[in-house]
Amino acid sequence: MNPILAVALKDLSLEGRSKEVLSGAAFFAVLVLMILGFALGPDSQRLRDAGPGVLWVAIAFASVLAAGRAWTGEQESDALEGLLLYPVSLEGVYLGKLLANFVLMLGLCVITVPLAFVLYGLPIPLERAPLFLLFLLLGVLGFCIISTFYGALTVSLRAREALLPVLMFPILIPVVLGSVKGTALLGSSGPLPSEITTWLGLLAAFDLIYLTIAALAFPAAVEG
Repeated sequence: MNPILAVALKDLSLEGRSKEVLSGAAFFAVLVLMILGFALGPDSQRLRDAGPGVLWVAIAFASVLAAGRAWTGEQESDALEGLLLYPVSLEGVYLGKLLANFVLMLGLCVITVPLAFVLYGLPIPLERAPLFLLFLLLGVLGFCIISTFYGALTVSLRAREALLPVLMFPILIPVVLGSVKGTALLGSSGPLPSEITTWLGLLAAFDLIYLTIAALAFPAAVEG
């Protein structure tokens, strides 16, 4: 755990001084929420129906920006090679970057989620807030697992800004689907639908499987 925490704390301390990644990703996510809100019009029912999808689309795009900037910053400061030469396992480097990105994305959610509730009137009752928080944690973790891995894979490529979302989003379809469906079900009237556990299980299984795959494949990906 020490190498993982060291890498994560390094990234978080740098971000605490510059606030470059969080401010850029938060601005982009807020912009997505506002533009799509204007595009959907003033119909309150339409906004409520579209709210879960818009919220998770904003988080997904912000995760691309955050992960891309995290690895690009290492390359621009000529620190990437040194980072990969740390006398620790490369899996630990990946998990440390993942942890830092996860914390930053949760900070982003502190801004975007309340704004989405205000703009789109998401009807999630207070007693279902713990379940929504669980969906948020699992969904954000899924985005961070994939974006951190592919951010490292594309950081040295010339067209990385275009390639990163192209590589990520097809794999993230289960995360987007599970997060949107789960959030929409939490806002439904009446008793809590039983299929909510199906979407939670999908997100948990995705995170566990892809975290294992990404951590094991990371050394070969960056050394190749």
